Amino acid sequence: MIHTSDSYLTLARSSEGFYKEKGSKFISLAYKVYDEEEVKSILLSLKKQYHDARHHCYAYILGQDQTNYRANDDGEPNHSAGDPILGQIRSHNLTNVLIVVIRYFGGTKLGVGGLISAYKTAAAEAIASNEIIEEIVFEKITVDFEYPAMNEIMRVIKDYDLTIIEQDFGIKCHITVKVRAALVEEVNAKLHVAINGF
Repeated sequence: MIHTSDSYLTLARSSEGFYKEKGSKFISLAYKVYDEEEVKSILLSLKKQYHDARHHCYAYILGQDQTNYRANDDGEPNHSAGDPILGQIRSHNLTNVLIVVIRYFGGTKLGVGGLISAYKTAAAEAIASNEIIEEIVFEKITVDFEYPAMNEIMRVIKDYDLTIIEQDFGIKCHITVKVRAALVEEVNAKLHVAINGF
């Protein structure tokens, strides 16, 4: 799936995966998230829901540029849990995604290699049972104009199939529209011409 400069790949919804290794159970849960507050509240509710589990390991990536990310091993050996989960999010080029893998210890130690493989597989299962979608980044543009420019403004809105978020046609008119990030400059230029005639 190719994505443009103003779009990114993410998950369509929440999903679940499951993996079992030598008696240890790994429940993986994938979520579409937009900020760290959302991540915190999901982690909190999962800790309550699966309070008897030994580990709640997770990783997330946020933002179109994918620079905000974190991996947490939650007591497992360093880099044996969070990183393999993060690796799965990265290998699918996803963002705005949180994956939590909850481990119930089965009595047999898996060793670092076994843990890496188990967390990676569990995370992959949660992604596989979901759907990868492309989301477009939109920006808002607000235009203030005199009434005579109305027809020209509306023509630009129609040409670009823009969504009007709010409008006010009082003595001064103003409209706020939603525009694909990649088209902002172009649309701004067209609106400028619509208002000023050049």
